[in-house]
Amino acid sequence: QVQLAESGGGLVQAGDSLRLSCITSRGTFGRNAMGWFRQAPGKERKFVGGINWGGHNTYAKFVKGRFIISRDNAKNALFLQMNTLKPEDTAVYYCARATSSRVSTIEWDYDYWGQGTQVTVSS
Repeated sequence: QVQLAESGGGLVQAGDSLRLSCITSRGTFGRNAMGWFRQAPGKERKFVGGINWGGHNTYAKFVKGRFIISRDNAKNALFLQMNTLKPEDTAVYYCARATSSRVSTIEWDYDYWGQGTQVTVSS
């Protein structure tokens, strides 16, 4: 069993930055890929980006260079640096561990999820 916990969400203004963190309270990331997803009110959960054990990133097109994902394998920590935030980035953000070493954009390919952290961007 792996337990993930996100932190770092909050209320910010458009143009601001936030850094989300995801750590394990039980278990490890292993060599599995890790991903970030988000879910806006009334919408489906969407892939934001992911990173494999070696540090290679994959991002959703809507990120457009504004977000950076990193991981510290020794500390089993995952990060999402979000810059130039927009109101449409408002959502609950989730970290998840992939079932394999490959980053997937599909949530079914992730077996462990955090509880989510709310990010609200005001205009």
